[in-house]
Amino acid sequence: MADPLGGPSAVPDLPTLAVPGRPQGAPVLPSPPVDAVISIQNLTKSFGSHTVLRDITFDVPRGAITAVLGPSGTGKSVLLKVIIGLLKPDNGGVYIDGELMSGLSQKDLFRIRRKFGVLFQDGALFGSMNLYENIAFPLREHTRKNEGDIRKIVHQNAELVGLMDHLRKLPGEVSGGMKKRAGLARALVLDPEIVLFDEPDSGLDPVRVAFLDELVLDVQRETGATIFIITHNISSVMRTADHLGMLYQSRLVRFAPKDEMFESHDPVIHQFLNADLAGPIGMDEMAEGNAPRREPAAVGAPSAGE
Repeated sequence: MADPLGGPSAVPDLPTLAVPGRPQGAPVLPSPPVDAVISIQNLTKSFGSHTVLRDITFDVPRGAITAVLGPSGTGKSVLLKVIIGLLKPDNGGVYIDGELMSGLSQKDLFRIRRKFGVLFQDGALFGSMNLYENIAFPLREHTRKNEGDIRKIVHQNAELVGLMDHLRKLPGEVSGGMKKRAGLARALVLDPEIVLFDEPDSGLDPVRVAFLDELVLDVQRETGATIFIITHNISSVMRTADHLGMLYQSRLVRFAPKDEMFESHDPVIHQFLNADLAGPIGMDEMAEGNAPRREPAAVGAPSAGE
């Protein structure tokens, strides 16, 4: 079964969407910076009457680790799908190495997708294949390498993620952390220039998250790839990210180096990065900012009714 991304991380039965060129009369997007491997320009995406992403613009630096954060339901995973061309933006566009995704033919779209390796939330492994076969899958689908070369590449990446002793096991026989590592090894076998992570810490305990973070750093050092992470785990991005973007209510609040984000006085950024109750982010992500936020009680202050 062919990988719909035309790249290293295969997901069964995932449709490929046709991506037409820019309509006549549509606004011309600005050219991306030469040092941005991913450039997102004035991106808007809606589903029916609900706008998930509105006028998003930022540039992902080449060879660095970038993380995009935000409360649940703010469009982080939708952004990732637009970047790899699984969803078509309503307005604006995404440049990959200076090429506008929405202006590409199907052939060129597959060529661009070969630059990507993708680690999905659950690893997206084939349950009937052992870990070795899962990792080898993109090589057999998208290259003409012989089995000896495939074995060498699989072992090289399995060793990188610490799975050499578990390659003959099925996904149902290993832990969630091992599935993530197998998914990462599969995402790396075609030597992608860009590795995308969709909530990589989902379902993992804090210790396994810390090990995965160290693995992400190791992969970046070993390969020099650009790494783009969708997450809401603050501790994780503190360990790994060089740049952060913050989404809230369909918009990009800010994109900046990590240190600048953690020093920000913006109320949304400050509340989210400090896990504070006081601020514009509420319990209901569909109605955030509409209700007054209570200030947390001072330490030692009596509670109501005392």
